Amino acid sequence: MHPLRVVLDTNVVISAMLKPGSVPDRALAAIWLRGAIVVYDARIADEYREVAMRPKFNAIDRARREDVLAKVLERGERIEEVAPWAGAMSDDGDRIFVEAALAGRAHAIVTGNLKHYPSDLGFEVQPPATLLATLE
Repeated sequence: MHPLRVVLDTNVVISAMLKPGSVPDRALAAIWLRGAIVVYDARIADEYREVAMRPKFNAIDRARREDVLAKVLERGERIEEVAPWAGAMSDDGDRIFVEAALAGRAHAIVTGNLKHYPSDLGFEVQPPATLLATLE
């Protein structure tokens, strides 16, 4: 069986940083434990870093921020060639996650904003709790 491949929306990564022991944090831990693969591209990596550094997230311990980012980016698979996807999106800022998921043959996008994604992408869009249940 091939390892599960997922794209993590930024809100999942930031939630994991903010709340140790939360469902998003436990879902990330389960990814590493079960050998799942986080797929991302340069735009997503930049967004993770940029959002994590926003003043409203100053409460995140610096070491924790760096640890979570390092795990996601160093253990993940960076996709270099990502084609544009022209489908309709309710939040165009989330298009990068769809494009990376398609290019990286992901099984799912994991997000706290399910309503931002269309339902006909050819892969699942699921909350962190669903991913956690799948991996446990």
